[in-house]
Amino acid sequence: MKPHIIAALDIGTHSIKMMVAKIPEDSGDIEVLGLAEQRSAGVRKGAVVSPEEATKQILFLKQKIEQMSGSRVKEVAVTIGGSHLFVAPSHGIVAVSRADGNISQEDVDRVLSAAQAFSLRSNTEILDIFPQQFIVDGAAGIKEPIGMRGIRLEVDVLAICCFTPYRKNLNQAVLAADLEIIDTVPSPLAAGATVLTLQDKELGVALVDIGAGTAGLAVYSEGDLIHTAVFPVGSDNITNDIAIGVRCDHDVAELIKTEFGTCMGSRGKKTEKVQRSDGETVSFSASFVTHIIEARVKEILQLVNKELKKIGKQGLLPAGLVFVGGGAKLPRLVDFARKELKLPSRTGFPHGVLMSEVKPELLAVCGLIVSSVDSNERTQGNTFWSGLLSKIRRMFKTFIP
Repeated sequence: MKPHIIAALDIGTHSIKMMVAKIPEDSGDIEVLGLAEQRSAGVRKGAVVSPEEATKQILFLKQKIEQMSGSRVKEVAVTIGGSHLFVAPSHGIVAVSRADGNISQEDVDRVLSAAQAFSLRSNTEILDIFPQQFIVDGAAGIKEPIGMRGIRLEVDVLAICCFTPYRKNLNQAVLAADLEIIDTVPSPLAAGATVLTLQDKELGVALVDIGAGTAGLAVYSEGDLIHTAVFPVGSDNITNDIAIGVRCDHDVAELIKTEFGTCMGSRGKKTEKVQRSDGETVSFSASFVTHIIEARVKEILQLVNKELKKIGKQGLLPAGLVFVGGGAKLPRLVDFARKELKLPSRTGFPHGVLMSEVKPELLAVCGLIVSSVDSNERTQGNTFWSGLLSKIRRMFKTFIP
């Protein structure tokens, strides 16, 4: 295998992150060449609304990464976010083409194509599809139909769809930075590639990505993605609520949230103080701030629970909830989620790396690297992929402070 540069670009409401890694020719470890982060511009609620502004930030990151790595970055895998993302179940059916009745890859490709032939509302398109099960001559629950014999092949799929203008904006912003897009991954799914284990997905798990402007949900069961959703509320809403409640500016509210905020456990009626940039002091009640945070986090969890109820998984996920994203750093979020949704809960981290040493907001860009390798190398065989994935997990240790 020739040395190959893999780059990932995570475009979020608060910041844009780029990571570059190199897969070596020999059996050595994956080498991380660079990781950079820049404040977002032209992005609102996870969606690119001003491609020109976003391009400026991407170009800055690209130049920084190229200086760090000493390599030119030509292509990237990129996240697509925003509450415009939605799912649509679909069904496809075809006749098996071979005379001997053996199902081939061509038959699988045709039935997946047939499953995508459904009408969508104006200005929307299919972003990706995820097979749920194949059905051979009425026998359901089949995961790998190739090599089986039959007359009729069917498939149930989950199609992830998006608002076409927002996808065009994203493509325009990245292409204008002289980068080719090799893969576009919905934001709720990005971190799952490195955070969730095969056992998690088999048992049933929900990944909750709390970003600045949105909160994403991805639900897995029996090894497959069964649902995803994006809510137009995130950690910035908590900051805004604190700014209004405490009557302070946004930067002070962000400081209060990060330094004194918690999802549970009031500090009584204790009064805390922070100093503004102009030297003036802002006083506030710690219990009042906790109350504000609890209310907004509860709203996010209620939206998650509503989606779980919609698919019949309310309280029925043995692997529970896994939190990622910048909002996952809120103290006692996991305890609050256990109390509210009656499910096991934990904060996500790349396997083989201690969570206390990894920033949860970087998990999406790490997951993009993993999913890119998966897409590029799945044809090399399971033995090669297992070893490669282990190397990629070890590479994240280079970011441990």
